Amino acid sequence: MVLGRGTGWFAVAMTAVCAMIVGPSAPSGSLFIRDLPVDAADDVVPNRVMTWNICNPCDDSDADRAAEIATYAPQVIGLQEACVRDVRRIRDYLESFYGLVYHVEYGTVLRNWGRCGGAPWNPGAFGQAILSAAPMTDRVAVEYPDGGSEDRGYMAVTTEVGGQQVRVFNTHLAQRRQEAVRAAQAGILAAQVERHSRAVVLGDFNAVPDAPELTPMWKLATDTDPECRPPAATCEPTTDWQSKFDYVFLRGITPLEHRVQPSSYSDHHMLHTDVDVTPGSGEK
Repeated sequence: MVLGRGTGWFAVAMTAVCAMIVGPSAPSGSLFIRDLPVDAADDVVPNRVMTWNICNPCDDSDADRAAEIATYAPQVIGLQEACVRDVRRIRDYLESFYGLVYHVEYGTVLRNWGRCGGAPWNPGAFGQAILSAAPMTDRVAVEYPDGGSEDRGYMAVTTEVGGQQVRVFNTHLAQRRQEAVRAAQAGILAAQVERHSRAVVLGDFNAVPDAPELTPMWKLATDTDPECRPPAATCEPTTDWQSKFDYVFLRGITPLEHRVQPSSYSDHHMLHTDVDVTPGSGEK
């Protein structure tokens, strides 16, 4: 097996050790470490950011999720529907098997046994997470006053993207058919984003681009896809049901190249973008 990034036999040995220590992780009952595609990133891409709703509850392996992330190796990844236990394993797999070292911060808003397992009296924590190749500071995690049918919130950190300090937000708005709830949530989020001249806002907004509840975000930022902007938005779908719900909103930052990548391990596609964060790059 060729594992890449110089991990070699160490990663093979670690595979066996992890299998013995943590037990079965993949749905098949075995820990399977995938080779990466030949065009996978060689190392963390310093100016690349990514958002991904990893799907929960879904019967997928965290090793597979780690391989999906390692293929594109973004500097910053915002995950939604993330259990703390899963994120820890993903981070560990990224380092052990692919040589990618990430810091992690959590924005959990819910403890739910059905979502994240654990003991019935001490269920696992569920919400958002941010992984960054650079240290993160000034973390905040906020639960929206009204989450709708399930508690929802946003988190924010300051970290490095493209060699510059940037405020990064990650959110998951209320489920579909709860437009009024999402409108209030988007207003709360936008008020915080507006405080920063340069910001990246990642997340699953559960709304198509021309939905009225996203108006506060469009007033402040642009989507990574320059063609994706209401009222005449031409946007690539980011979900299996062919809707765009996932966004990389950029404020004071210029998008360079983006990609929507479907995944077998979630009903949401991975969305990543390379950006120019040099001062003044995103000025209109």
